[in-house]
Amino acid sequence: MEIHTLASLAARFGLEAAGDAATVITGVCALDAGGAGQLAYLANPKHATALASTQAAAVVVHPRQAAELRTPGLIAKDPMLAFARIAQLFDPSRQVSPGVSPAAHIDSSARIGPGCRIEAFAVIEADAQIGAGSQIGAGTVVGRGAQLGEGARVGARVVIHDGVCIGARVNILPGAVIGSRGFGNARGADGRWEELPQFGSVRIGDDVEIGANTTVDRGAFGDTVLEDGVKLDNQIQIAHNCVVGAHTAIAGSAGVAGSTTIGQRCMIGGAVNIGGHLSVCDDVVILGRAMVTGHITEPGVYGSGLPFAPAQEWRKTVARVRRLDKLEDRIKRLERTARQSPADTISDDREGDA
Repeated sequence: MEIHTLASLAARFGLEAAGDAATVITGVCALDAGGAGQLAYLANPKHATALASTQAAAVVVHPRQAAELRTPGLIAKDPMLAFARIAQLFDPSRQVSPGVSPAAHIDSSARIGPGCRIEAFAVIEADAQIGAGSQIGAGTVVGRGAQLGEGARVGARVVIHDGVCIGARVNILPGAVIGSRGFGNARGADGRWEELPQFGSVRIGDDVEIGANTTVDRGAFGDTVLEDGVKLDNQIQIAHNCVVGAHTAIAGSAGVAGSTTIGQRCMIGGAVNIGGHLSVCDDVVILGRAMVTGHITEPGVYGSGLPFAPAQEWRKTVARVRRLDKLEDRIKRLERTARQSPADTISDDREGDA
């Protein structure tokens, strides 16, 4: 088992060690908890007072807080990012114990790379390829001709449909469905719906994470695409023929309708809905519960919907919104009255007196 000290971690991640560099780190913890051998981090200077009372063996801090350390530590320009990288060393889900369960079904034409773990009741269908060092969870199905790169981590009960192509070091949480039929239907004159077959697939880049029970539909003709480094939270719907740009993150319960393109490095809040056949440029932030119904062509922060408020205040706000049509009519009448000249009004009055 590898031994990690502050000195070795500093060298590995390009950090500066403070205090006793020989301090051994065996795990990670929160700043207000911790214990022997555990590493915490301070991201918000407002919580710097906790440095004096933490039980952690060491703390990752910004250079501005280095003088406040009461324990050994690591100095990083971005403490949270540095901590995240270090914490991966202690994540048990990344520690693969190679082996194939006798209860798994693997087609004779499937290719399994060295060092893989295939758990019970997993199904690997014909011509599928699993990269070296990958984990396939219990009850997961990898369809015919599907490909997974090296170091893939696929949780339990995931379904990866035929022909899906997934890059290296992906992390797919339990219950996700990749490459299911896109929602394509044609309506006849009698009102009945006819299925429009979906002939495309899904292409996923390297270092992508797909949350629990998230679905990514295959394309109608071309492919649905998630580029490198995309992070999808739980219970997200990505419809057919969408493209999500590199290093974009989308929070839980969001939905993206078909044939929409989202740029790189975007952040999409929880429960956001984005309409179909739209484009969102790079470096856009969309606040939670927003409804996007048009193209976004300029980087920036966007939002919509009524914000959280006490119930009584919220009801008043809704009532005002519902009266907007009446208020608009009143304003138009006032504008028409204001446009009448004083001379016309006086002339009319004199005619009335006569």
